[in-house]
Amino acid sequence: MMLALPLLMSCISPLLSAEAANVQDSLVVGIQSTQTSLIRPLDPLERDMMSVYDLVYDSLVTIDDDYMPQPSLAESWEMTGNGKTWTFHLKEDMYFSNGQPLTASDVVATAEYILARANDDASENKGYYLNLKYFVDKISAPDEKTVVVKAERSYWGVLYAMTFPVLPANMVDQDNPPGTGPYYIDDFVPQSYISLKVNPHWWRNPPQVKEIMFLMADTANKVIENYEYARVDAIFTRSIAAAQYKSGTSNLAMDYRTNQLEVLLMNHSVTALSDINIRKAIRYLIDVDRIAATVYMGMVERTNTPAIPGSWMYNENLSDYFRPNVEEAKRLLSEAGYADTNDDGYLDKPDPDKPGQSKVFSLRIFLYEEPDNDVRVETANLISDALEAVGIKTSITTLTMADMAAKLKAGNFDLALVSYAMDVCPDYGFLLMSNNTGNYCRYRSTAMTDLCKELRTKTDHGSYQQTLHEIQRQFAEDCPFICLFYRGGTVLTRAMYTTARDVRELELLRGIELFTTE
Repeated sequence: MMLALPLLMSCISPLLSAEAANVQDSLVVGIQSTQTSLIRPLDPLERDMMSVYDLVYDSLVTIDDDYMPQPSLAESWEMTGNGKTWTFHLKEDMYFSNGQPLTASDVVATAEYILARANDDASENKGYYLNLKYFVDKISAPDEKTVVVKAERSYWGVLYAMTFPVLPANMVDQDNPPGTGPYYIDDFVPQSYISLKVNPHWWRNPPQVKEIMFLMADTANKVIENYEYARVDAIFTRSIAAAQYKSGTSNLAMDYRTNQLEVLLMNHSVTALSDINIRKAIRYLIDVDRIAATVYMGMVERTNTPAIPGSWMYNENLSDYFRPNVEEAKRLLSEAGYADTNDDGYLDKPDPDKPGQSKVFSLRIFLYEEPDNDVRVETANLISDALEAVGIKTSITTLTMADMAAKLKAGNFDLALVSYAMDVCPDYGFLLMSNNTGNYCRYRSTAMTDLCKELRTKTDHGSYQQTLHEIQRQFAEDCPFICLFYRGGTVLTRAMYTTARDVRELELLRGIELFTTE
């Protein structure tokens, strides 16, 4: 998702680097892995393994520190037909780690394999990169160095879709295929370790770090324990428990943003929540900064909209909409007809279905919890406290992820603490357009749907950014749901290995191939 201003998620505190040294010719990294038994880069099962794959497999396009598309396997591209056709020109002398030359046919075969699975109605497993089908209508290779993409629509976002790993045409459905990245997988023992060595055919100068060993653990606590006892040089972790290690003088702590957007959904089909002013009142009551600091120990990237903060996508001019304001919340609730008429501490209003009786304003909060963390339970408690403080009665129910998914689909909830895994392309239509797949709130706005459709006609960065900002303004005015933050994580390391400003989830060793102490 988006940016033009430098991202600040990977700031390194000078206090943490007092005794840390630069990486030498090898690195041992602790990761969490219990599910990966085969090397299948188009079917990643675990977040940390995607950072491994990122070093082995390249894509046509990469996303830079400013979250802008840049050449990778493609040397250049041009758009024709008002954005309906994109032509990519491959770099010369590119090879897979087995010595096989990269050709346009490899790119096409990989994309067609992804698309075939994504469009297979009979298949339950449609692959990690299934969203490619929303961008690409047809892909072809008129010659060995040219890839032509016929897009589903005239759309600048197509460039973000070209970030899938490219595999050899004859190995797209095989285990452990070679890649064109700076490293290749030398050895792999599931649930134990995976080792990488330098790809001898990589197109740039050989990396300083010649070998990378990933030591696998089955829980987040064991990953941290491996770091504590110096079994590894570095770890990736999203565990709140890692916060205690960030102050050590022999450590570097690089905070990173995940693609997991935490939100509080509000069901618009519930009578009270169909009122925009009630939704705004709830937004005014929730102190998200307090939740971030006390529950998540600051391991989040605070955002008021679905856009990535600090990026070219983010509309910085909307902060007034999102400041906590208890008195304004009380005013909006009163205007909506709510009052504590019987002095029982809860707001009520006349029940239209039962003349002469009042109905207490009560909301059910549902959530599902993730393994190794109980942060959503604590978050729900703080939200409940804030609502109860002004007289809104609440209840909290913890569900399994499957039961939560069923509730969202059926619309059987009032408030729901959930997260969205946001796509690499900065497009929020799946959340905000009427009747779209991720619009569990039952939010209906002709203006918002029109803006999301307009975004998908933009073929240049400037107009795309402007429309994204307009979408966020509409989001602020309509308050369809409440964005809390992007979940964060920490890379703890005793050796600096990158100068990248934006160390981000799924690419947590990003920049190691270019790092040098010379």
